[in-house]
Amino acid sequence: MKLLLLADGHVGMEIARWLIASFRDDLALIVTTADNDLAAMARREQIQCLVFQSSSQVSDFAASEGLSFDLGLLAWWPKIIRRPLISLTRRGFINTHPSLLPHGRGKHYNFWSIVDRVPFGVSLHMVDEGVDSGDIVAQLEVPYDWEDTGGSLYRKAREAVLQLVQATYPKLRCLDFEAWPQDLAAGTFHRGSELEPASSILLEKPYLARDLLNLLRARTFPGYPACTFSDGDDVYEVRVEIKRKSR
Repeated sequence: MKLLLLADGHVGMEIARWLIASFRDDLALIVTTADNDLAAMARREQIQCLVFQSSSQVSDFAASEGLSFDLGLLAWWPKIIRRPLISLTRRGFINTHPSLLPHGRGKHYNFWSIVDRVPFGVSLHMVDEGVDSGDIVAQLEVPYDWEDTGGSLYRKAREAVLQLVQATYPKLRCLDFEAWPQDLAAGTFHRGSELEPASSILLEKPYLARDLLNLLRARTFPGYPACTFSDGDDVYEVRVEIKRKSR
């Protein structure tokens, strides 16, 4: 098995750490976005790790070195990859996506899952030319309730992605896995540019109580901006905490 791992962030670090501990010999090449802790870990473990910012850099390097791979894995990789990188590996690339596809395609999955009132979870899917539109390889549904926020769903997704990779990788490494198409018409898709307009509350606009509470808790994420509203020349941020009352 020759695995090409493109990894970034906390999740990418944890997936790389687990693969090194459990399937070290599978790792033919690790690529990350900066000279970070992940790159330092790979150097300590004497596994080749390169810092690249684009898919073309990865494919150009592989071509120049005559490298070949069986499978590619995107572990919280922040960039869209395109051909010829997609076709570089024998069985293509699998992406870790923090939503229960086809719901939550695109950006800000933790916010929109609550606002759109759709099921939440994490998915492994084949990478194609679209955005989170490839065939599904494996999924794990993550239940949520009124006490959840955009922040809590983000944290739950990080934990669930690692669990899903750990449960699925033994089959992936044998290249013995099936995939099924998404019903994109039944799912949801949002662009990054939609977040701020959707988070602006208009004081004179009527809202269903359910929709307003969902909006407020979806944008409640400690350390990040919240929903806003304007009153005259003043702009306010508003967050919400919902707790189940004990009986």
